Parts: sequence; C-alpha cells; structure tokens
Amino acid sequence: MEKECRDFRQLEHTGWERAASEYENRWTDLTSHFIEPLLRSVGVIDRVTARAAAGVAAGAASGAAPGLRLLDVACGPGYVAAAALARGAVPVGIDFSARMVARARARHPAIEFLEGDAERLSFEASSFDAVVTNFGVPHLARPGNAFAEARRVLRPGGRFGFTVWGVPERNPLSKIVGDAIEVHADLEIDLPEEPARFPLCEAEECRRALEGAGFDPRSATFETVRAAWRVPTAAFLFEAEQKGGVRTAALLARQPADRLAAIRGAIEASVRTHAVPGGFAIPAIAHVVAAAATA
Repeated sequence: MEKECRDFRQLEHTGWERAASEYENRWTDLTSHFIEPLLRSVGVIDRVTARAAAGVAAGAASGAAPGLRLLDVACGPGYVAAAALARGAVPVGIDFSARMVARARARHPAIEFLEGDAERLSFEASSFDAVVTNFGVPHLARPGNAFAEARRVLRPGGRFGFTVWGVPERNPLSKIVGDAIEVHADLEIDLPEEPARFPLCEAEECRRALEGAGFDPRSATFETVRAAWRVPTAAFLFEAEQKGGVRTAALLARQPADRLAAIRGAIEASVRTHAVPGGFAIPAIAHVVAAAATA
C-alpha cells in the first residue's frame, strides 16, 4: 500500500508540474463557480463581517486583526485564497507543485503561498480558524491523513471545508468523459493504483470520514451545487482533460492513436448536445462539505 501511495503521489506531482499553466487556462472558469459556497461553508463571509464590525473600536486599541486566518490547501493558482482575502480573511495557500505556487504568487502578491504537503502540514497546531480545499481531495493518496492534518492545525470550533465532483450518474460533466473512456479506452495500461475517482459523494460517508479525523459530525454540512460550464468549442473539454488535467491526462497519454481519436470524438459529440448561443454550457455538479473541529 505504501508503494502504491508513493507512485500515485508521484503521478500527481509530475502531472501538476506539467499542467500548471494549462489548468489555469482551462479549468478556472469552472472551479471558480464553487468558491463562494466553499467559503460560506466555513463561515468566512459571516464571521469576517462580524469580526470586522465588532473589532473596529477594540481592534484599534488592541491591534487585533479583524480577519480570520484561513489555510487554502492544494491552492493551485490561488483563487480561493484571493477570494478569502477580498472578504477580509488572512489567507495562506499551500500546494505541492512548485509551478502552481509560482503562478499563485505572481497572480496574488499580497498573499503568502508555500510549497507544502496536504498530508504533512508544516504549521503548528491550532494555527487557523478555517481550512479549505477546492477539488483537492480526489488528488490525494490518503484523504484521511489530510483531514486529520486539517483538524490538527484548526483551532477548536474552526471549520474545514472541501469540494468534490458528483458521481457521473448525477453529474453530466463527469458522465461525458467517463462514458467515452469506458467505451473506447484501453484500460489495461500501466498506471499507478489510484484511490477512488469520485470519493466522498454521499453525506453519510462524509460525516463518517470527518468524524474519524476529529470533526464534530453534528456540525457537518453537505450542499450540492450546480453550475453551467461555458466553453467555446466542442473540443474544449477533451483538450482540458488532456492538457490541463492529471489522472485522465495520464490515461489519455497511454492510448493508441485510434482509441484516442475515438475518445475525443465521443466527448465532442456529447458536448455538442449542450450547445447554446456562442458556445456550449456543460452542466456540472459538485458537493460542498464542511464540519467544525471538536473542542
């Protein structure tokens, strides 16, 4: 199991170093749809507003910062951290990809971004009021370890929130890609054994995982959020997976030319069924999950 985790982590790390710029160009418009509900799930908006209002006079006397401290794990280009900063929080972002961290620093120079491992956070216990990760969970070898680390660095009562894609049966975006691969891909290829592609997609499963990591299951929330991903061409989704992704990109890279062409054709045909004026609107579903750290 240890070797499988190392191999999967290496696949992910190599993939994100390769795809850093293409990920931002291809996927940010979609993943940004879920930033607002993710921040809301950990109380950033309400708590920052309350602190700012209550701390105007007291803060001036004591020097206390009005914003809560938020850690953005697997931060990518830093858009969640930037949104948190805009709402008055004091964010820090970490990512294990040096190229992602470089892009985040260039985009958002007012925010601290660090290279870091979600499963081995370098921060002291009780360092943050909130921890979030936007679609980082499916890319972790051991999500439970990352959950436990989030709990460790949270202050008692602080909230941890994450997003995951809905399963293909209920998520048209995932189904388009999954169906094309199932029908046309050679799946007997040499790839590291990987964790579940769609983890933690049910509320009860999330509660159990969070409780096991030290979160209060009674505080858990599970929200399903829908978005329409506007893309300019029928080829955009295939190219996003091929050039700006990791797990699917690794599978595509190992396909013979005829199978790759068939996968591309099937994805493009499905995207065309979602035509709208000026392009295509692909329905996407994700779950926003959060819970509070136990005291």
